[in-house]
Amino acid sequence: MGNTKSIGIAYSDQDIYDSDSVYVKGALGYSTAGQGSVTQATNKGTAVTLNKSAGQITLNNAALATVTTVTFTLNNSLISANDTVILTQVSGAATPGSYNVWVTSIAAGSAVIAVRNITAGSLSEALKINFALIHCE
Repeated sequence: MGNTKSIGIAYSDQDIYDSDSVYVKGALGYSTAGQGSVTQATNKGTAVTLNKSAGQITLNNAALATVTTVTFTLNNSLISANDTVILTQVSGAATPGSYNVWVTSIAAGSAVIAVRNITAGSLSEALKINFALIHCE
């Protein structure tokens, strides 16, 4: 699929519609316009809103007790109930390997994210989580 769609002087890559498979040679992801960041205001259970397809969530540095799980809601108008939300812990201000992060539920407009302190002590860190949406119709 080369540059085959004329847009005047130059050419643009083809649009892909109604395809069961997409093969990518090179990078696949979101432009900087599709990314954003947000910081929790109060504690690790406080909901955040970020209406982007990818981004970074900085959690509040409130204490999270040993072997304890907290959940918070990511409000995002781009999320549909069929989407997949991928999460990655970014070391940032947090001790690497000290937390597990996962999505517990997803609905149109939101996802609930769980964060678990897996260490033997209480942690008060501003954990950073990257997320990306895989959009599905």
